[in-house]
Amino acid sequence: MKRKVLVAGASGLVGFAAIRHFGSLPDWEVVGVSRRRPPGLDDAALVSVDLTDRARCAEVFGAMADVTHVLYAALYEKDELVAGWRDPEQMRVNDAMLRNLLDPLLQAAPRLEHVTLLQGTKAYGVHVEPVPVPARERWPRHPHENFYWLQEDYLREKQAGSRWHFTILRPQVVFGESIGSAMNPIPAIGVYAALLKEEGKPLSYPGGARRIVQAVDADLLARACAWAATTPACRNETFNINNGEAFEWATVWPAIADAFGMKVGDPSPMSLAQEMPKRQAQWSAIHRRHGLQSPESLRDFVGLSFQYADRNFAYGDALASVPALASTIKARQAGFQDCVDTEEMFVRLIRRFQERKWLPPR
Repeated sequence: MKRKVLVAGASGLVGFAAIRHFGSLPDWEVVGVSRRRPPGLDDAALVSVDLTDRARCAEVFGAMADVTHVLYAALYEKDELVAGWRDPEQMRVNDAMLRNLLDPLLQAAPRLEHVTLLQGTKAYGVHVEPVPVPARERWPRHPHENFYWLQEDYLREKQAGSRWHFTILRPQVVFGESIGSAMNPIPAIGVYAALLKEEGKPLSYPGGARRIVQAVDADLLARACAWAATTPACRNETFNINNGEAFEWATVWPAIADAFGMKVGDPSPMSLAQEMPKRQAQWSAIHRRHGLQSPESLRDFVGLSFQYADRNFAYGDALASVPALASTIKARQAGFQDCVDTEEMFVRLIRRFQERKWLPPR
């Protein structure tokens, strides 16, 4: 019998990539959950559900008796993105969304085998204080409030004594093809580059102090989700996932600039969150001239990702911080050997945005 995976958060970075990947695999049926149909998933089976609506969730997921796997990639973020990471309401809503989906589904789906839950390196407290390098899954929980812990405790409670299992994946900065996401730097960088190119300027790095990070290609993360869903070694385990290398923004910036057909300029610190929304009219003119298929509204296209880009670029930081690097040894030892060249990832994703006419051509 075919496996059937329910992907919550189909319009987001992880959900978008996961629906495409699972849909390409034999013996898998995929259904996505999203309040809106994202561009690029025109042929995907989607159900429109607001996960904060408990009654609607009970009606929809209580009728899904044939689901065998769940990938929970839905996320609620506050408009003030970084401040929201410590906000009690943000935690409460994210906890409720997972419960609203799983409570009726666990009653309705006797063939359920596996649930994959997404966390991130905020589990190690990287948004609270510097953490030792490398961060490892076996560490005790970092002592701060986080909706990760609320969701994880709920999942462990429900799984105890059941035939199904779960896996928790902890990616770092995810890059992919989503539009309007809270945390996808690609459209944020793309808009910034398009505006500079329009003015005949080179692509200056807008960040602050030196920043070394680890990226996660959304397509690689989707492959990790498929691996976790079917691998016995992943049952009730947690794994860090990233491309397999660290990178520095200054090192990859020339490749990013070249993907836009631009030269690299001298560093020029700028808050994208503060400055880019002021340039809506300029973006609209570029959008119309190139006949772009992405949303003309910067808010609809970039979401909260200008804020996220500022965070990743260390805008406003005069001193380099301790890198937040996570070990992927546990995943490798369990059998996930996949890796991605991060510089090539940037070039490929920018090209995809250009091919889809979400960004101007090179």
